[in-house]
Amino acid sequence: MKKILSILSVSTILFTTSCKKDFNSLQNDPNRATSVPANLILNGVLSDIYQSPFSPTQRWNQFYACNYAYYGDQQYTWSGISYNTYNTLKNVTKMEEEAVKSIAAPNPYTALGKFLRAYMFYNLTMQTGDIPVSEALKSLANIAPKYDSQKEVFKQILVWLEEANTDMGSLITKGGYLLSSDFYYNNDLSKWRKAVNTFKLRVLIQLSRYEADTDLNIKQKFTETFTNTTKYPVFTNMEDNMQYVYNAQYNKYPTNPESFGFDAARYNMTSTFLNTLVSFNDPRTFYVAEPAAALVAGGAASTSFAAFAGAGSGEDLATMSANAGLGKYSFINRKRYYSTFTAQNTIQIGYAEMCFNIAEAMNRGWITGTAEDWYKKGIQAGIGFYGITNGSNTVYFQKIGGTLSDYNTYSINYDWATYYTQPTITYAGNNAAGLNQIITQKYLAFYQNSGWEAYYNWRRTGIPAFNTGAGTGNSNRIALRFQYPAAEKSINATNVNAAIQSQFAGTDDINAKMWIIK
Repeated sequence: MKKILSILSVSTILFTTSCKKDFNSLQNDPNRATSVPANLILNGVLSDIYQSPFSPTQRWNQFYACNYAYYGDQQYTWSGISYNTYNTLKNVTKMEEEAVKSIAAPNPYTALGKFLRAYMFYNLTMQTGDIPVSEALKSLANIAPKYDSQKEVFKQILVWLEEANTDMGSLITKGGYLLSSDFYYNNDLSKWRKAVNTFKLRVLIQLSRYEADTDLNIKQKFTETFTNTTKYPVFTNMEDNMQYVYNAQYNKYPTNPESFGFDAARYNMTSTFLNTLVSFNDPRTFYVAEPAAALVAGGAASTSFAAFAGAGSGEDLATMSANAGLGKYSFINRKRYYSTFTAQNTIQIGYAEMCFNIAEAMNRGWITGTAEDWYKKGIQAGIGFYGITNGSNTVYFQKIGGTLSDYNTYSINYDWATYYTQPTITYAGNNAAGLNQIITQKYLAFYQNSGWEAYYNWRRTGIPAFNTGAGTGNSNRIALRFQYPAAEKSINATNVNAAIQSQFAGTDDINAKMWIIK
């Protein structure tokens, strides 16, 4: 009898234990992964940080304009920005956590993580001002992080960039590191290291108004980065560009044969960009734009600069639409931007920009050297991006009334020496006029590249003069920042309101100056 009871007791214990285990495990999906390899997370993060051409950002850069209200406009009536970048930053944290399970830090993923933090927080603070950094990304441990001052944010950005450079250098020297799923540099940390330091020069130039701040030591940091190329390697040519490459299957260039019939006539060039090219007799004119039909009908040769004109971004939208329909403005070049799915690579951080940043630093007296040499290199890189070479070059313009495949072919001649000896192009020296030339040429090189940088440089320097009017809204003003997200004002009201009060006297004003441009 005792033996039977003993068996029953054991069976009961096993049964109850088994039931409890099964019940608790019901919430677990055996088909869903509980962890993701670091390389797969990296791939997603790199996709998230991509900044697209022919986007609203590029209209706010005043590179091109939308002449049809259904597709958009040029207005700077900005509201709250999205904080979705913080979701990507959380993925960076997760990537690092997964990576250290296999290889202790520093490893390629933690080194890249520091750069990616710097890159994303830079864009967040440049769009709003003060942002959460030191208490951010703590998940449920802190759902209402404080806001760090913009100056503190930039100090942390520079720390991350320094650490990323050091960690990458150590890993490269040691060798044998494992990195995969990197579609920018094909898993080569030596190339990423150049991007880190080239980006650092961008950050330092953006802080130019605080060159005398001994707490930031901008000039010293720029000098040591520029002069010590062994410790701080930077880009040496256009091949080093951090650029997004397209293909015809799954990541197509935004303007392509599929979109031609929908929007090709809805977008035209702007005067801020195209008319500047025209005034410089710049060969890029023939690669980015089509001749304006009305100007050609009026007698201008298709390959003459007189045949090209852009619309002012501030023009009333109805007027712009009417003028575009009458052929008064140049449209986007059909052959280059609509005939394939891979028009051109999109630069995120580029060599041409770096050359101009170095030229600007020399112009300002931060570093020693010949600003004109770097100014020339920047122009040549910007023109070379389009495949333009000394001598005869072939250009294509769509036939008036023709289909996408109907083009006229022309030959244009380009000579660097002739181009550079123009009074408007020849470097004026280390003075205000020379600085204007540097930043104007940098603006031209930014066309459809590098996200917000053209706008950020305008906001910092006022160069080039942006066009305003009824079409740009905001009482004929260019907005200086975005508002904070509406959701943040509900979830983290105390901290975001304190940031608004400390920066903008309590008004989340899109026309107020943030610290970096005061």
